Amino acid sequence: MITQSRQNLSPFLRTLVSMKASRLLHLLLLLQTRQRITTTELAERLEVSRRTVLRDVEALSAAGVPVYADRGRNGGIVLLPSARLNASHLEPPELEALSVAGLDGTQRERMGLSAAWETASRKIAARQAAAASESPTLPRLADLVLVDSTAWFADSEASVDVSDLASALRHRRRLRIQYRRSAENTASTQVVDPYGIVAKSGRWYLVADNQGDGRLFALERLSAYKRLDEPAVLQPGETLRTRWAALKERTEGQDRVSVTVRLPENGLALARRILGTRIHDVSDAVNGSCTVVVRYPDIESVRQLLQFGDHIEVLTPETARKRISQLARDLVERHSTPAS
Repeated sequence: MITQSRQNLSPFLRTLVSMKASRLLHLLLLLQTRQRITTTELAERLEVSRRTVLRDVEALSAAGVPVYADRGRNGGIVLLPSARLNASHLEPPELEALSVAGLDGTQRERMGLSAAWETASRKIAARQAAAASESPTLPRLADLVLVDSTAWFADSEASVDVSDLASALRHRRRLRIQYRRSAENTASTQVVDPYGIVAKSGRWYLVADNQGDGRLFALERLSAYKRLDEPAVLQPGETLRTRWAALKERTEGQDRVSVTVRLPENGLALARRILGTRIHDVSDAVNGSCTVVVRYPDIESVRQLLQFGDHIEVLTPETARKRISQLARDLVERHSTPAS
C-alpha cells in the first residue's frame, strides 16, 4: 500500500494483523488526502479515542510507515509527502460498487454496497489529492458537477429486500412473484423471466418478461418472490439494458398528455399508490395543497382521476378539465334516480 523497502514489509504486515484493517486503511487514506490532520479530528472520523489514534500512529511508525505525531499548537498527525499510497488496487466489492455509481446513498444502503462504496471513494479521493498536488491549476470535475439521482419528494420504498433480490437474480432463474398492479387492491401471482433491476428517479423496478412480453414491476408493489428451479427464458440477443431501453421508450412514448392537478398534501401517499409511475412532478405544498403533473397517453385516461373524488381538482389542460366535468355530470345524473 505504501512504498516500502523489502526489510520493512514484514513488520508492516504484522501491524496489519494486529490492528483493524479497515481503520488502518481509513487512517492512511485520510492522511494521503490531507497529509496533516489533528488527532481530535482523526479520532472523530475513525470513531475511536485520541489515545487509540496515537497508539495506531506509533505502531505504524515502528513498522516503517513514514507517519508521526507532530506536537505543539499547530501539530497533528503527519504523513511525509514522499509517501505514496497505492490507491489503484480496488477490491472486487469496491469495483462492483463503482459499477453502479448512479445509485444514491439510500439505494446503495439497500443494495449492501455502502461500505465498499466508502472505501473505494476514499481510495479515489487519495489518488485525486496526489494528482492535484502535481497539477494544482485546475479544479476537480467533482467540485464542479454534482449528480443527485434521488427523486423529488420520494417517500416510497421497495417492499422486498433489494440486495437479496439482486443476489437471487445472479442465478438466472425464473421468479414467482406476488405483485399488485396500480389499479388493484390485492396482489396476484405471476411467473416471470427476469433480466435485472433498475433504479429510476428514486424508485426500483424489476425488468422481466411475462409470457414473452417485456414488463416493468415496481418493487414497492412487489410483496414477495420465490426463485424457481427453471432457468429464465430470455429473448435472444436481449439484455437488461436493451430491454430497459425498449420499455422506457414504450412507457414515455405512451404518455403524450400532461395533466396538472391540485391535491391536499396528505393525499400524496394515496396518489403515489394509485398513479405510480404516471406521476411526473410534484410541487412544494402551499397552504396544505400541492400540484402534481400526471402523464397519460390521451385525455380519455383522466377518468382514472375520478378515484380521488372531491379531493382533486384538474387545473390544466382545459380539455382535461372539460372531460372530468362531463364524467362528473354523467355520474350525478346516473345516481340522481333510483336504480331500476
